[in-house]
Amino acid sequence: METIKKNLEEKSKKSISVLKEDLNTVRAGRANPALLDKVMVEYYGTPTPLKNLANVSVPDPRTLLVSPFDPKAIGEIEKAINMANLGINPSNDGKSVRLVIPQVTEERRKELTKTVKKMGEDSKVAVRNLRRDANDHLKKKEKAHEITEDELKKALDDIQKAIEKTVKEIDDIVAAKEKEILEV
Repeated sequence: METIKKNLEEKSKKSISVLKEDLNTVRAGRANPALLDKVMVEYYGTPTPLKNLANVSVPDPRTLLVSPFDPKAIGEIEKAINMANLGINPSNDGKSVRLVIPQVTEERRKELTKTVKKMGEDSKVAVRNLRRDANDHLKKKEKAHEITEDELKKALDDIQKAIEKTVKEIDDIVAAKEKEILEV
């Protein structure tokens, strides 16, 4: 039973970390290097993550500065940022790529909050599926007489409490991101 609980806990943490990574890619009107985390650059014929090819810094709240380690890669980096469809036009000065984050309109903010809520809901569904799998596993053990009915009830209750805690954490993360997006 402990292995089932540990497995559930690990997978719940993984779901939360995936949600956080996904939320980092949502643009909130403020410069955040995580916006470029999923950008892949075609570097000498190999798709390479941008963070492996360049240093990304935030010189001011509305600007991202991408300084490539290899100045010859600047054109490919600029092309990859355009292809990533971030809604930001890169400008290159020969040494670095500058991304000016535009002000987000009220309408766009509302769209972004809907997207964030959907991401949160998807995470909750994933966590509930973990609960279902763990519960099914425990019920099979009880049917095979490996655990007693009382142990089953206690384990199911423990799993439910763990899932409720994880769902609350997901709600808190989503609420914080919504607040960040709606901040003007």
